[in-house]
Amino acid sequence: MARRMAAMRGDVQAAAHAVRRAAAAPGRERDLAVQAVKAALAAWVAWAVAGWWLKAPVAFVAPWVAVVLVESTVYRSIAHGLQQLAAIATGTVIATAVAMALDDTMVAMALVLPTAVLLGNWQRLGSQGIYAATGALFVLTRSPVTIAASAARIAEALFGAAVGIAVNALIRPPVYLRDSRAALRDAAEETHRILKDVALGLAESRWDTEEAAAWHERALRLQRLVDQARAALGWSRESLRINPRRRARVTAPGKEYDDAIVVLDHAAVHTAEVTRTVLKAAGEERRETRPHPRLAEPYADFLRRTAEAVRLYGLMRFGHRREQEFRDAVRELRETLDELRRRLHGSPPEDPDRLATYGTLLAQAHRLSDQLAGAAAR
Repeated sequence: MARRMAAMRGDVQAAAHAVRRAAAAPGRERDLAVQAVKAALAAWVAWAVAGWWLKAPVAFVAPWVAVVLVESTVYRSIAHGLQQLAAIATGTVIATAVAMALDDTMVAMALVLPTAVLLGNWQRLGSQGIYAATGALFVLTRSPVTIAASAARIAEALFGAAVGIAVNALIRPPVYLRDSRAALRDAAEETHRILKDVALGLAESRWDTEEAAAWHERALRLQRLVDQARAALGWSRESLRINPRRRARVTAPGKEYDDAIVVLDHAAVHTAEVTRTVLKAAGEERRETRPHPRLAEPYADFLRRTAEAVRLYGLMRFGHRREQEFRDAVRELRETLDELRRRLHGSPPEDPDRLATYGTLLAQAHRLSDQLAGAAAR
């Protein structure tokens, strides 16, 4: 019970923190709040016209469609609106035709619903396919079934879609460029922190299995951060399609964002492989399989310089004008790698397991430095 109460308190605190962030500054929380208000406004407008003013027979369809079409992007509102209207119209027409032909709604439901559900899986209807079955149910659960009532439902759905799309497009249409920057920055900063922590551990000859496992788990989560950044980049570009705010000089993410995704993706992969190698070495019972301090220390120095290069890359890529610092950091990184290679070549270990560990770490070092050097050359 105490654990449940603590979890509830944590949820309440997180919600309060999100509200404070939304009120304090632009960000994802404020964007979500604005979209929620827009969805409510779209439903209110649709009901005010269809239900209160025109007193349409199936007015509830209009606000229902309007609220779900205030989507995360204007393009998605239009695309999903067309798919949803096609699904609703198809389900409505089929249900109306079968019900009127059989004059028995129970039999019609048994025949129409399996067909409508199967139709909902049609690829062209996308995620909106389920509305084919919904449209059929609206027809079959209200009697009598008439062509006029079915036509009114389709008309109300069309009006609701128009309201939802118009509200989303004309009132602060969403743009997610800020989310892309934040996601890429988070991935770069976490890469910097992980490599720095691993470097500190190796420099101090800490080979604790639990700590190495924590490093590796963070490295695996880092890949998810990069995937989130890639998804956010896609959202940013989609949010600018058919968006009136493009006229306000909001430019689409350029090639520098794609370059950043490539660099951080490679960094995440190689960071995971480095931490996996360290974890494996830490878990071995024989200390002979671990890198000798004389080689572990320069490797730790290499990781520190890599961490700094990644940090500077994140700053440089998003307008902080640190190009020369980043290039200097990459040059020092390559020099450190050359020194590490000379030390390893000068004292090859006799133990095959230790040699395998050295080889794996050195291979990851090469890949990391090559990727950052390529970024510095672009």
